[in-house]
Amino acid sequence: MSSTDLRADAEAMREDLVALRRELHQIPEIGLDLPRTQETVLAALEGLPLEISTGEKLSSITAVLRGGAQPAEGEGPVVLLRGDMDALPVAERSEESYRSRHENAMHACGHDLHTAGLVGAARLLSAHRAELPGDVVFMFQPGEEGWNGASLMIDDGVLTAAGRPADAAYGLHVLSAILPSGIFACRPGPLMSASDALYVRVVGAGGHGSMPYTTLDPVPAACEMVTALQTMITRRFNIFDPVVITVGVLKAGTKRNVIPDDASFEATVRTYSSENQERVRQLATEVCEGIAAAHGMRVEVRYDAEYPVTVNNAEEAAFVGETARSLFGEERYLESPNPLSPSEDFSFVLQNVPGAYLFLGACSAENTFTAPSNHSPLAFFDDRVIPDGAAMLAELAVRRLARTDGRA
Repeated sequence: MSSTDLRADAEAMREDLVALRRELHQIPEIGLDLPRTQETVLAALEGLPLEISTGEKLSSITAVLRGGAQPAEGEGPVVLLRGDMDALPVAERSEESYRSRHENAMHACGHDLHTAGLVGAARLLSAHRAELPGDVVFMFQPGEEGWNGASLMIDDGVLTAAGRPADAAYGLHVLSAILPSGIFACRPGPLMSASDALYVRVVGAGGHGSMPYTTLDPVPAACEMVTALQTMITRRFNIFDPVVITVGVLKAGTKRNVIPDDASFEATVRTYSSENQERVRQLATEVCEGIAAAHGMRVEVRYDAEYPVTVNNAEEAAFVGETARSLFGEERYLESPNPLSPSEDFSFVLQNVPGAYLFLGACSAENTFTAPSNHSPLAFFDDRVIPDGAAMLAELAVRRLARTDGRA
């Protein structure tokens, strides 16, 4: 099959794929249990020559397409393509006719486009099954938004669903801002940050607000910790290996003239190297414990590792760029100069399989930097890009399978 054929076939599916995306957009589901989403995707895959299995602990779908041009069954390479399916607990403020019908749930991150695009890739590759010299695994994943659905699917065997380990893995994420509609972007090395969570509770001794000297006031100690963590970043970490600590929750007290017994805060931590990910854990704990001791109090610090850095294999990232330029033209591809600060559990797949994650612009606004970004209740995704996303994923699989050595 030629690249031209795949693009033309994908374009012919445009109406169906956009309709599927808009159907999914109206029924957003959160977390690991996505029964209506799963049902809709299974219906969209019906009739394709796929070996389909579903998860027991989550609403996942794993579909294997057996290539018909292998030397013998089970001897060709394996490529994994992934699309996430879950939504966010966001109240949509769009006026589109296909806006969310579920209160406080929205596909604000574009996963509905990812799912429709992966269905499109499955249809494209199924139509050319006889020409494929290997197998393709389609990974329809719930629970990307903080539920670590990727690891759960890995535990369920998605990386060996074809009967042997995947040789390469690719995923695609749309952006409602930053990138103009239709532009693909990728880079070697770190693409997205690691994500960890910091939970701190300062334990003091409460009392009357007019007599703080008779208490151990946890509020100023907690405030000092928040500001000291920011100073720690600028003084203990190399500015060329960034670290971000953002305190999103700060709680203390019940009344203005009562000093509470305790104060607490929660922060998200973003890093771009495994070394800094571990170092932040150590230093943040030391800072909080030191300040608590200076105030004569104790502190409870919990640091939870969530998602590792999303790191693209250098050769696979170059392959993504080469494929995008060949399929769509030089003007449609950008090598990202820097990583992005959000995090992604496809990072767990890339820890096990050489591969790459890429972005696709879905922003139709004139100013891409002021358009509502992913996760905004006003996020708008140009779903005209779905056929191109489907064609790109399918083309990556076709070209990667054609590498008979099975290596990057």
